[in-house]
Amino acid sequence: MNLLFRQLGDPTSSTYTYLLADPDTREAILIDPVFDQALRDAALIEELGLELRWTLDTHVHADHVTGAWLLKHRTGSRIAVSAASGASGADRHLAHGDTVGFGSRHLEARATPGHTNGCMTFVVGDRTMAFTGDCLLIRGSGRTDFQQGDARSMYRSVRGQIFSLPPECLLYPAHDYRGLTATSVAEERRFNPRLADSIGEDDFVGYMSHLGLPHPKQIDVAVPANLRCGRPETMQEGLEQSWAPLTVTFAGIREIQPQVLGDVIARVQVIDVRELDEWDGSLGHIAGSTLVPLGQLSSRAGELDRGRPLVMACRSGARSAQAVVILQRLGFTQVANLAGGIIGWRASGLAVEGGRE
Repeated sequence: MNLLFRQLGDPTSSTYTYLLADPDTREAILIDPVFDQALRDAALIEELGLELRWTLDTHVHADHVTGAWLLKHRTGSRIAVSAASGASGADRHLAHGDTVGFGSRHLEARATPGHTNGCMTFVVGDRTMAFTGDCLLIRGSGRTDFQQGDARSMYRSVRGQIFSLPPECLLYPAHDYRGLTATSVAEERRFNPRLADSIGEDDFVGYMSHLGLPHPKQIDVAVPANLRCGRPETMQEGLEQSWAPLTVTFAGIREIQPQVLGDVIARVQVIDVRELDEWDGSLGHIAGSTLVPLGQLSSRAGELDRGRPLVMACRSGARSAQAVVILQRLGFTQVANLAGGIIGWRASGLAVEGGRE
């Protein structure tokens, strides 16, 4: 199957986000995006030259806030959720059997209630892959002890909608807490300790009634937000920093383009992290910038004004990207990397002090 596919993780909630795209049309969908990782996901989509058409959530999550609204705001994508989820703010409410297209491909939405009323499993059109949310996990299953959970419904969902797929169909859950990434219908039918073919419905219900798990820590925040498809209560929450239009790389580094820096340079601090011989060398340096070699940055961070945005610069943007990471670890929040470094600055026709043509 010729399909662009990426599995992305959020270490805080152990959530998997899935990117699928048609390599011919470059249209893409994203399943179970996480709010805190939305800028990362958008950066990957941009770097791969894709157009995000839809975000889909397998259910109303209780352990993280969806990134659907933020990605819609950033990329123009549309939001699809189960009609049974009760979520507002979606562009489309899905029923069992509906399909969501991207390019010449599509996903089939299958209702798989049990963890919540609105749980869905999304199946690739050729039935080689399925995304099971919290209904079926790798050698496990989602909880059924809160948020409309029902063990009998889950058992029947797995039997009727997931185990009915071809044995070789690969299954991708919304979560895994042991670092496992995928399984298959055949594996789970044989080895799942809760739901294997040899286990009856009453056995499963009894098993699920005695899990004794703690309440999800984020449920009081996550569920109300996810019933709004991730839209913050205040519209500015989670948006780009307002001091300049920034981009974000897939590595998670906020960047500012040379021409943009030229427009806002009077309002920021430019910190050059090269060595002294480079500062005085052939490339020159940006007028008004301050030299703080990368090896000295941590010890000299107290010299920087936390009240003004910081732009880190070096020859090509590599060392200054690490400088951004260092300052963020030290609690600086308004900090960005100069994309392309001094080389990119000069290539944009912007002036330097010193240096040679």
